[in-house]
Amino acid sequence: MLRLERLRADHAPALLAFERENREYFARTISDRGDAYFAEFASLHRARLAEQDAGVCHFHVVVDDRGELVGRVNLVDVEEGDAELGYRIGERAAGRGMATAAVEEVCRLAATAYGLSTLTAYTTLDNVASRTVLGRNGFTVVADATVGGRPGLRHSRRLGAEPGDR
Repeated sequence: MLRLERLRADHAPALLAFERENREYFARTISDRGDAYFAEFASLHRARLAEQDAGVCHFHVVVDDRGELVGRVNLVDVEEGDAELGYRIGERAAGRGMATAAVEEVCRLAATAYGLSTLTAYTTLDNVASRTVLGRNGFTVVADATVGGRPGLRHSRRLGAEPGDR
């Protein structure tokens, strides 16, 4: 079991620890955040909370059944019913269906709580796990893309449709 919690100020210590612990793991498939992210984490966290308060983003942490932060799932660039989905699950929780469940839950929230109609997500071609998560959640490939300077794909999902509906 997992639950999504909307990002709060008190998540900062656990979120920073999560990002540090998984930095090398994430860098294998997605762009590294860079040293500045970690050095300026407190101010960046406050900025994310301000964006969330303004309604332009919806940030979430993924918490497992032991209460440990194991991932994050975010909706960014919210505009006119659309948003971009981004997520990352830590190495210790990978391969257990956490990403699939977290994306499923954020899709539900996007439609019901945030009033969104369409989500877009990007993956690199070699990130098979992420592409699988999106496919299981009803996203379809709509275009080629460049992700962090690497070949990738743009995926889209119309909300309100069940994952099997295309």
